[in-house]
Amino acid sequence: MLLVNLGTPDAPERAAVRRYLKEFLWDPRVIEMARPLWWLVLNMVILNLRPQRSARAYAKIWTDDGSPLLVISRRQREALEAGLQEKYGTCVRVALAMRYGNPSIAAGLDELRQAGARRLLVLPLYPQYSATSTASVFDAVTRELQTWRWLPETRFINHYHDFPDYIDALADSVRNYWKMHGKPERLVMSFHGIPEEYFHAGDPYFCECQKTGRLLAAALDLPAERWRLTFQSRLGPKQWLKPYTDKTLKALGREGVNTVHVICPGFSTDCLETLEEISLQNREIFLAAGGDNFGYIACLNADSAHITALVRLVERHTGGWLPPAGPDAPALAERKQRATVLGAVDRAR
Repeated sequence: MLLVNLGTPDAPERAAVRRYLKEFLWDPRVIEMARPLWWLVLNMVILNLRPQRSARAYAKIWTDDGSPLLVISRRQREALEAGLQEKYGTCVRVALAMRYGNPSIAAGLDELRQAGARRLLVLPLYPQYSATSTASVFDAVTRELQTWRWLPETRFINHYHDFPDYIDALADSVRNYWKMHGKPERLVMSFHGIPEEYFHAGDPYFCECQKTGRLLAAALDLPAERWRLTFQSRLGPKQWLKPYTDKTLKALGREGVNTVHVICPGFSTDCLETLEEISLQNREIFLAAGGDNFGYIACLNADSAHITALVRLVERHTGGWLPPAGPDAPALAERKQRATVLGAVDRAR
């Protein structure tokens, strides 16, 4: 199984952030613009201005162990593999990859190839499908597999925005936060934005975010006036999906709403967009507008309910694969010996 997250710079430094942004923003799935024009904008403007600013933002959240997204993703991989192996034994191997940066998708796939994987399940950690995220992972995986001679049987998980266990895990995380901090006047569900024109071109992301929000509100028994669904992290002058998170929080503060809690159901792992943009920047926006209390509800991360949900998601998508009906260890050893006599090479060494 290949578990894929978005990615992160190798360090909170300008050069590392520039490398990361160049790979990320050059992806035609992310920026749908004529390549020559976008090359000029990206290389002449964005990569000269944005890396230093982004590096300062990353430095605010960087830990002794490295990028929060990478550290937490590693914990998710370990917990997911342990959960699957508890059910099915060591026949299940989980590798971690980042769509941009390290560890790369090529490295993650090679790890599985060296382990002898003949069946491959790809799980992008994006609950809601978008061409800018999920489809980009599929592009990168299939592009790498084009270099393999012996392809594994392969399945992809497109989305899990309405998967009951995922919704339950989100609802539990909110309830647990409320037990410690009390209920707010408003719950804001903030999702990463995409340009509005992508939605009009047929991207289902907006609709899947709406369904996630509706199901979460229903699970929490929240009336319509108690919650808002918004979009964050816009880039450039184009109109992105609305309403915008920062403008919504400013408006709520000015309207006299004193207490707001924000959750980011589209992010499986805490990262720059949640820890710095939401928990720091948007906190300041709300408080400066007149609000009194701002709470950020962490992503599901490696929480046990999240891992359980992912295990059940994998079970749904591996019908006929697990548990394997393969030969036992002595039979495998005999098969290996016959293959070696015939000239086969052990490529796992």
